[in-house]
Amino acid sequence: MELSKAKKVRDVMTRGVVTVLLDTPVKEIVRILVDANISGIVVIAPDCEVAGVISEIDIIKSIDSDWNLLTAEDVMSSSVRTIEPEMSLTKAAHIMNELNIHRLLVLSLSPAYGFPVGILTASDILKAIVRG
Repeated sequence: MELSKAKKVRDVMTRGVVTVLLDTPVKEIVRILVDANISGIVVIAPDCEVAGVISEIDIIKSIDSDWNLLTAEDVMSSSVRTIEPEMSLTKAAHIMNELNIHRLLVLSLSPAYGFPVGILTASDILKAIVRG
C-alpha cells in the first residue's frame, strides 16, 4: 500500500488540538485525556508558544507520584517535533519513522505562525492509506 504523493498533512491531521497550560495539575490532564478520548495533549506557555507535549506514557511514568502535586511542566516532553500543514504525508511518515515517534504537532503558517492547528498521528497516516 502507498500514500498518494498529493496528500498533505492538512488533509488527514486531527484538528482541534487540546491544550493545557504549564501549571495545569496532572490529575486534571488525566481527566481531559480520558474524557476527550485522546492519547496526547499540547502544553502551552503563558506567551501561547508550545512548551511541550504530554502523552499517556508520560503520565504512566509518573504513576507512583502524587498527581495532586504534579503539573504539566513536571511530566511533559519538551522535545516537540513540529511540521507544517502543507508538508506531504509521505515526508511526515518518514520523519516519524526516522525519529521513532507516533505523533507530530502541526503548526499554523499564518496569521499567527507557530499556533498548533492539528496533530498528525501514526493512526491518521494508516487511515489515509486504507482510504486511498
